[in-house]
Amino acid sequence: MTAENPEAPGTAAREEPRLPWEGKPRRVDILCWAGITFSGIYALALLPLVPSLLGTNPVLLEVLRGSTTSMVTAGAFARVDEAPLALAILAPFPIMVLFDPLYWWAGKLWGRPAIDLFAGNRPRAQRWVDKVERNAGRIGPPAVVLAYVLPIPSALIYAAVGWTGMRLRTFLLLDLVGTAFWVALNVGLGYAIGQGAVDVAKAISRYALILTVVLVVVVVVVQVRRTTRREPPRPL
Repeated sequence: MTAENPEAPGTAAREEPRLPWEGKPRRVDILCWAGITFSGIYALALLPLVPSLLGTNPVLLEVLRGSTTSMVTAGAFARVDEAPLALAILAPFPIMVLFDPLYWWAGKLWGRPAIDLFAGNRPRAQRWVDKVERNAGRIGPPAVVLAYVLPIPSALIYAAVGWTGMRLRTFLLLDLVGTAFWVALNVGLGYAIGQGAVDVAKAISRYALILTVVLVVVVVVVQVRRTTRREPPRPL
């Protein structure tokens, strides 16, 4: 089943396939695109902070990134009384829900091209796109709530519900419920592990400089490979 959205472009081939709109972009297209681009740059810019903060201040890392690792570690720190449990639970919420509406908005604005955009060129991308398109009319509240645990990138789910007409306030409420579930799961896991997770995190922080260099190199290599795959071969 496919979805129709009068505000989104059709599924016909676009002049520039790497952009989700046809022709000259509108102001809303530029704003949404800029927001999504900024979210990616933000995540990459803070990546070098992960090794050093993980074993010293995981709650701050939750505030800045809201990553799974930071939540598990913060829960472990709370277990050994090195961080308040309530703060470990509440800290990641703002950053985790901050950018999600952008993907909902992208689905509302661009329809199917938004799904293609977020799938990218990964090996399983076409399977993800096929799943989303086949179930577009049925993707709804349960998918948003379980977005963090489903075997499909959450961006595709958020774009799909925007494409199929879910209201923004409904999406925000469901996204908050899903985020609460994911935070509780990860912080609870860290709390159950306790001292063992704390020891690992502190060991990682001791080698923060080496790990930061490795992370930066990995990110650069991955981005170069993705760019190379997207560039068409030049004629000799």
